[in-house]
Amino acid sequence: MLFPKTEKFIFKKASETKLPSVSIAMIKDNDVVWSKGFGFRDIERGFPATDKTLYCIGSVTKSFTSVAVMQLAEQGKLSIDDPIDKYFPFNIQPMGEKVLIHHLMSHTSGIPALAYAEAMIDHATGAGGTWLPISGIDDMLTFMEDAGDWVATKPGERWFYLNEGYAILGALIEKVSGESYIDYVTNHILKPLGMNRSIFKKADFDSDSDAAVPYNITDKGERLPTTYPFGSVTADGGLISSVLDMSKYVNMYLGWGKTKDAKILEKSSVEAMQTARIKTPVENNPFGDYMYCYGLGRLPNFLGNVLVGHSGSVGSATAYMGFIPEKNMGVVVLINGSGYNPSQMGQYALAEALSEDPDQLPFVQREKALSELTGFYQTYKGTMKVQVRKAGDFLTVVMGDRYNTNTIPLIPENLEGDKRVFYTLSAGNRLTVEFKKKNGTYEVIYERYAMRKTGDLA
Repeated sequence: MLFPKTEKFIFKKASETKLPSVSIAMIKDNDVVWSKGFGFRDIERGFPATDKTLYCIGSVTKSFTSVAVMQLAEQGKLSIDDPIDKYFPFNIQPMGEKVLIHHLMSHTSGIPALAYAEAMIDHATGAGGTWLPISGIDDMLTFMEDAGDWVATKPGERWFYLNEGYAILGALIEKVSGESYIDYVTNHILKPLGMNRSIFKKADFDSDSDAAVPYNITDKGERLPTTYPFGSVTADGGLISSVLDMSKYVNMYLGWGKTKDAKILEKSSVEAMQTARIKTPVENNPFGDYMYCYGLGRLPNFLGNVLVGHSGSVGSATAYMGFIPEKNMGVVVLINGSGYNPSQMGQYALAEALSEDPDQLPFVQREKALSELTGFYQTYKGTMKVQVRKAGDFLTVVMGDRYNTNTIPLIPENLEGDKRVFYTLSAGNRLTVEFKKKNGTYEVIYERYAMRKTGDLA
């Protein structure tokens, strides 16, 4: 299969957001039908990315952790309905109720994110962050000791993404299996699937001849080499893999727990992992409510199909794994930096694989509508000049002089057609801002000013 639109799309987005490299693999009917690397896995040495290049997959690791828990449940060594305090002195009982294993698997413990992983990752990669001396379950339980005062709901009532919960699940796997988390995942998931280059340890990464240098990408587009957070996060986000190795893992899900060479889970366990457990706070998703399962997420209507998957980020690397069970199709995207959502690259590729026009995807249309409005604007005879910039899902108007700069956020309300409507706040009051296409260019009405676009940003 050929993916010309996806190739062009990835190249464009990597260029715009200064990503060092992107690797992608498409899976169909148990085979890798297309795989490719874009850009440089190592900019300084000029080494290109390939489909074999290793990247940290971040929170996609959580699905491996859930697989391990389900394996142990199948063996009768635990029940996902067990309370955590059966295994550890876990003293947090949200609203007087115990946290069960499956609450941690579905991020429904009632405990808001405590941001330990964010702090550890930022500290490890040099991006900032608070130093936390967390090297194992005892340190984690000490860190969380006072978190009972922060609980927001009863277990099972609301989704709060909790990295700490998956760190505890990693320790649970160790306690129940008698193996270290790394050894367990390696021996019972990676090796049986033939994922022989998927690793956790820095020494293994450093000795590999096709490993992506992780980069911090600054606001100015600088790509600064850094490191992965080896040991700082493990069960919640520490696995390093390639798109080809991850394709074998995707095939396990598409085979409902088994491949031609190995059986990892019973079909019932895979079905349980893909069953929607809780709605996430994201509203108005064009593909339906994003639901969290066990270590996986679920969109109910991606171009008429259920799309299951997970994203991951450790700052210096981002990842996405997605698959459509009913079409026996999946995709993996790995990047050695952050700045563009890899799930959108993956969804774009899946749309092309489904013979749909990926340029009609809602996020593509939104990005296009916003990008068309960016540029330099000025009032009558150039008496005042401003810049309109894109900032994620928003626009900003940057105005000022050599002494002061004012940056005004514009929140989109309607991005369709030749009249696009935004709003901002002025002295606490709502202010409508309109862009109109006129004589082949755009004019913006902002408060008392009319400004016309005079050029594109560099």
